[in-house]
Amino acid sequence: MAIEQKDTLFTLVKSLSKSEKRQFKLYVGRLGGNSEANFISLFNLLDKVSTFDDDLILKKTNIKKQQISNTKAHLYKQILVSLRFNPVHHNVRAQIREQFDFAAILYNKGLYKQSLKILDKVKELALKNGENNLAYEIVEFEKVIESQYITRSMSNRADELSEQAKKLSLKNVRTSKLSNLSLQLYSLLLQRGYAKEDSDIQSVNKYFEKRLPKFEFSELGFREKLFLYKAYLWHSLIMQDFASSYKYSQKWVDLFEENPEMKIQNPVFYLKGVNYLLESLFLGKHKVKFTTILQNLKSDIENQNVAINENTKTLIFLYYNQNKINLHFLEGSFKEGLLFVEEILIKLKDFEGQIDAHHTMVFYYKIACMYFGSGKNEDCIFYLEKIINNKDLKMREDLLCYARVLNLVAHYEAGIDYNIEKLIVSTYKFLLKMNDLHQVQRKMMSFLKNLSNIYPQDLRKEFIKLHGELKKFENHPYEKRSFLYLDILSWLESKIQNETVESIVQKKAQKLLK
Repeated sequence: MAIEQKDTLFTLVKSLSKSEKRQFKLYVGRLGGNSEANFISLFNLLDKVSTFDDDLILKKTNIKKQQISNTKAHLYKQILVSLRFNPVHHNVRAQIREQFDFAAILYNKGLYKQSLKILDKVKELALKNGENNLAYEIVEFEKVIESQYITRSMSNRADELSEQAKKLSLKNVRTSKLSNLSLQLYSLLLQRGYAKEDSDIQSVNKYFEKRLPKFEFSELGFREKLFLYKAYLWHSLIMQDFASSYKYSQKWVDLFEENPEMKIQNPVFYLKGVNYLLESLFLGKHKVKFTTILQNLKSDIENQNVAINENTKTLIFLYYNQNKINLHFLEGSFKEGLLFVEEILIKLKDFEGQIDAHHTMVFYYKIACMYFGSGKNEDCIFYLEKIINNKDLKMREDLLCYARVLNLVAHYEAGIDYNIEKLIVSTYKFLLKMNDLHQVQRKMMSFLKNLSNIYPQDLRKEFIKLHGELKKFENHPYEKRSFLYLDILSWLESKIQNETVESIVQKKAQKLLK
């Protein structure tokens, strides 16, 4: 999740915790003769300042202009070496690599038996934790040593290692194919959103079936199952099959519940799984189950059942807070949610160096919807314009489209309708350009365009007419996605019944609980 800054060294120094800085100073102190070294002076300078450039380095240290580049590179490397020794950054993969390095050192010294002993133990650790790529490397190294040093019955040992290497190679190829399929479907989901027509469904199904490797489920390990569930989840979401997306996101999370140690070893995958389970429940409007899963996530975080580091802190902020906002949508508690929005906006500034533009815009859209539900339409427009005016946002075309549709409705509600026709034309052109113009959107824009020709006494009748026309699309395979981003039916019902959007959504939420 981290965002690369202009100066990588400065970003790295500023990311260090107090304990990491203390450890770095202890580490370089042990090297001897480094107290006056240029890279220490540079570290102390970067630690103190909030901004810097090369001129400041020349002014505040004894580093010469021609030394700056090398000094920065050396400091960067030494910080990474120091961090590598920090227990906080140790995990199973780091332990395996460390032991592998020890075995290589022993091998180079001709201590074959000692090297093989370490490799045998660390291979077991790798296999136990599903680190099959590392296990394959270990077996290949064992084969190299065995070819030079006969330790047991050479023929049996050779057959044993060859068979093990073959099985691991097949597992790694299968894992790679599943992870590739998962990644490519995820990319498709981010770029294009949901399937828009039959040809999209056929294209994605063909793509999925062609690349899904053959397997026996009983032979799959943790990682293979994980990538399999992820691939099916992205496929389900693209198809707008929310029952299947719930099924596979639940399988994803269950995989971690069955292997709780993996929450520590693979915290990012676990957090993403919970997030998509919550999203599936949100899309299906299963409030009770949603609340339970969100509370479980909070408990896991508080009890540190998930590895906590700078990366996971960012993901926890994203997933927990986005889903807390979603809970307000499920409940219809928009005004109460505005107090939470104020907290989010403050926290967003704290994480602005770690969160990419796409996730920030998702927050802005949700915040805009919260204001719309609360009847604060000018505030809604303010956050929508942050999305609409972001020319660098290349992902989530659907988010860009619905921001513009909601912007039209918010302008009407706020009474800012002097340029509504211009807005409708620009929105229409944008949706055509994105190939995202559907019947729901066409009818919405046609209705807004003709509002000025409707007599006040006929307005309620026209709202009822539009509601009837849109209601039939609520469960349409492709049109229903319009209602996922913008609850336009609740807005129309609020106009028809002369109630707030909030009260309409709350009544619907109560009915779902019965």
